[in-house]
Amino acid sequence: MKRTILKKILSVFLAIGAFFSSVIGTLRTGDPTYGKKQIDLSDFTLVWQDEFDGDNLDTSKWGFEWWITMRKGGYWHEDMVSVKDGDLIIRTEYKDEPLEYRYNFKSDPFHPYQSGYYTGQIVTRDKYEQLYGYFETRCILPAGCGLWSAFWLMNEGVFNVDGDGRDGTEIDVFESFYYKDYAIGRDYISSNLHFDGYNDGHQYHHVATPLIQGDPYKEYNTYGVEWNPDEYIFYINGKEYARSSFGGVSQKPEYLLLSVEVAGDNGVPSYNPKAGSGDIRTTPSENWPVDFRVDYVRCYQYNELL
Repeated sequence: MKRTILKKILSVFLAIGAFFSSVIGTLRTGDPTYGKKQIDLSDFTLVWQDEFDGDNLDTSKWGFEWWITMRKGGYWHEDMVSVKDGDLIIRTEYKDEPLEYRYNFKSDPFHPYQSGYYTGQIVTRDKYEQLYGYFETRCILPAGCGLWSAFWLMNEGVFNVDGDGRDGTEIDVFESFYYKDYAIGRDYISSNLHFDGYNDGHQYHHVATPLIQGDPYKEYNTYGVEWNPDEYIFYINGKEYARSSFGGVSQKPEYLLLSVEVAGDNGVPSYNPKAGSGDIRTTPSENWPVDFRVDYVRCYQYNELL
């Protein structure tokens, strides 16, 4: 009798374990083809690239025109962007004194720079846009809890509220915000799609949350998306992990962005990023300042579309 009860209890626990294992497996891989299908670059021609050689950002390719001061729990500033040792570097750092307005950006009376966490973003808006193809970056993610690095594509059609993503979709090739978040588990990125603006009409689809093999905060990995008239196909190190056609797939050219954000609101972080490692929700202070390092960005076009 006791054995029978124990067997029933054990079987229930095994069933629950299997269920959660399945859920977590889906969360990590996003698609059962992850790690199996390799992209074939012979189908494409390289049409635009930045290898981040030299000592300065190539402003013929990138700019700060898509710029605001306050961004979530911190501030965006062009001084946080540099090129060094063959990498683009977007640094996140606490500033006791507000940085000054530079470049061609005018003072924002509603969100003036103040003391706080500063980071940055660059964009190819008005410099380079592309319709369809394969878009890839190779980078090391910033090792800070709540730091939200991203490689994404946008156009102004994203703001059209018409129930359709074909006039423009925000394509998040990857976003990283799981560092030291043991509730989810670390070493993940997230891929997402957005259209119809960012207010009441906003439509959103979470594509996948794949687990990165190795340590993406210390090692370079490539993150890419193949975009064609029928679907978006997402890759890590050239291997497919998810597909989506949510919203009807953008049919308009889009520009590229690389950015880092600090989680929070109104310039105030949602945690103490510089706290010690005793709290798993915070970042060890020895990591600061924290860099998002990008080795290259490359854009390929389908051979048949050239």
